[in-house]
Amino acid sequence: MTQEDIIDIYKKSGALLEGHYELSSGLHSPSYLQSALVLQYPEYASMLCKKLAEVFKDRKIEVVIAPALGGIIVAYEVARHLKVRAVFAEREKGELILRRGFNIKEGERTLVVEDVITTGISVKETIEAVEKNKGMLVGVGSLIDRSGGKAEMGHPYHSLVVLNVPAYKPTDCPLCKTGKKITKPGSRDLRG
Repeated sequence: MTQEDIIDIYKKSGALLEGHYELSSGLHSPSYLQSALVLQYPEYASMLCKKLAEVFKDRKIEVVIAPALGGIIVAYEVARHLKVRAVFAEREKGELILRRGFNIKEGERTLVVEDVITTGISVKETIEAVEKNKGMLVGVGSLIDRSGGKAEMGHPYHSLVVLNVPAYKPTDCPLCKTGKKITKPGSRDLRG
């Protein structure tokens, strides 16, 4: 499966959106990748996450973790293919933490995954949650890297697709300057 094949799946699923979007990072973009529209189809979720799991299959992963909400299905499916546990971090008072009885044991070999990475803020916060629980982070994976490969994770990182999609600070956004209505489809504003 090539990058083009994966983008085709996003297009067929109606998950590659064009307009004016405020991303979870606070940046603005003319494009949005709504992975939930792809992941609603179990065959696509399984196919994509199996490909991501294959990248990390020799790293002796013991648990896969993702930030809620967008990464939950990715974590579950990657973990299913690796035959390990899947957990997720969620926001409490603005911080990503492990809740619901989830834990990462000291030294447990952990893989962080996400659906789409732009700046990597949610992934970095998830890495912090792993470190607070004394897990051993062995890698980071995503379905899509829309930073053009510029997002720095500080750990071994692999994305199935690398795109260079424009993202602007709100003060520099050409779409704002034209008065185009903005849509905020992300989940970081959910403070739980």
